[in-house]
Amino acid sequence: MIPYGRQDISQQDIEAVIGVLKSDFLTQGPKVPAFEQSVMDACDAKYALAVNSATSALHIACLALDLGEGDWLWTTPNTFVASANCGLYCGAHVDFVDIDSRTYNLCPQALEKKLIAAEKIGKLPKVVVPVHFSGQPCDMQAIYNLSKKYGFKIIEDASHAIGGKYQGEPIGNCRYSDITVFSFHPVKIVTTAEGGMAITNSSELATKLELLRSHGITRDTSLMTKTADGPWYYEQIDLGLNYRMTDLQAALGVSQMQRLDSFVTKRHELAQRYNELLRDLPITLPWQHDDSYSGLHLYVIRLQLDKINKTHLEVFEGMRAAGILVNLHYIPVHMQPYYQELGFEVGQFPQAEQYYKEAISIPMFPAMTEEQQNEVVTKLKELLI
Repeated sequence: MIPYGRQDISQQDIEAVIGVLKSDFLTQGPKVPAFEQSVMDACDAKYALAVNSATSALHIACLALDLGEGDWLWTTPNTFVASANCGLYCGAHVDFVDIDSRTYNLCPQALEKKLIAAEKIGKLPKVVVPVHFSGQPCDMQAIYNLSKKYGFKIIEDASHAIGGKYQGEPIGNCRYSDITVFSFHPVKIVTTAEGGMAITNSSELATKLELLRSHGITRDTSLMTKTADGPWYYEQIDLGLNYRMTDLQAALGVSQMQRLDSFVTKRHELAQRYNELLRDLPITLPWQHDDSYSGLHLYVIRLQLDKINKTHLEVFEGMRAAGILVNLHYIPVHMQPYYQELGFEVGQFPQAEQYYKEAISIPMFPAMTEEQQNEVVTKLKELLI
């Protein structure tokens, strides 16, 4: 079996986790801030708050930006449901902006058109969540310029994108956003088993995020409402959640971050080899914008269905029957039953829907061998030619 993605765990990673198991700290210890610092250093950002998942990071990011009832959050339909659900968690309304046909990211032109229409009826978004699909950054400068004109905040969902760059600078530096979110799920570029992080350059937002991830509790005397009763004293000053990352997870993250560049470099080597081996097949290969250096979490092909004698489903099932565990990222969120009950309909976001009819994520992970890659290519050729 060849999975579409797989974690790469080294002996160093294992020893890092064992070290925590033998230490005095399993939950909140020194490894959490060490992991946060390693990501801040990699991203050239000022603040980082580690949490137990990217979904949690998205949630507290929305809360920190005061998203609430009556507000609107816009995101892309081509994403995992968490990018939209985070708005619903806050009691806000959610809407979508169709994707660019080449990058599969939120389209700035479609965003501008929708903003013009929304302004006329008084329903502008409070938060927009661009998703760096497959690791390729969105056109953040264009989105940022629109945010200044129309007054919305930006959360970059960079779950796929740590180690990538936009305009030569690291994704996560928040140059064009208020908060950036990373995921450290096992199939992502760097893993902490489960885990996420919220990055910001705002001290005010960092303080809010820190409170929200841990019950709204603080031991910072400058934030307290009264003089401490003693060294044990703490205060709950907000309604927070228990979204903390453990030291076990963070230790794995610290170790993994030491190989971030090599992970991304290997993904680029595999992608380049795929580009060469697949270029003559009736498929559309991933397109990379000149402004971007993708983290390449995914390698997505699109079937040119008018040039082959098989359906999308037949190709997908043929690959899986051969032990090649392809996947599909993503079913457009507005097509999910829950969102259809909210009033969304098929036909509203045609680019995302057409993409869904043709897309297949084929295997790519740092430990992938040339033999495994050749097996993927050989089977794909058998099915398409």
